[in-house]
Amino acid sequence: MRRTKSQIIEAANRQVIVEGDLDAIPEFFTPGYIAHVAGKDFSGGQQIVRRMVGTYRRAFSEIEVKIEILVQSPSRIAWLRSWRGKQTGPFRGFPPSQKVVRWSDQVISEIEDGRIAEEWLVTDLAEQLLLARK
Repeated sequence: MRRTKSQIIEAANRQVIVEGDLDAIPEFFTPGYIAHVAGKDFSGGQQIVRRMVGTYRRAFSEIEVKIEILVQSPSRIAWLRSWRGKQTGPFRGFPPSQKVVRWSDQVISEIEDGRIAEEWLVTDLAEQLLLARK
């Protein structure tokens, strides 16, 4: 049975991010996956997903993710991801705060043949990490 776009998004976040099952990445992401984040393009296919998720999981413990689907078209889905995690490791120049950090991502995902092929993402993580330092 083929998954809906929302089922793909929810399952990918649960299995890959929350559970840390990096072996599930090929199930959810195409080999040519591209992410557009903060005006930068990250190509590298499934390896870029593996690196990004590894970076988050090394910096944050007790990760929780909630997904809210906003709108869908035949090939794209717009959604919000709310994160919660304790920053126990460094993250892109921010030293570990040992505090619980909450942040949100706004994401548009392009789905091809039942997998995520491309994403456009805006996040407020840096702002929340700055606030956690106070």
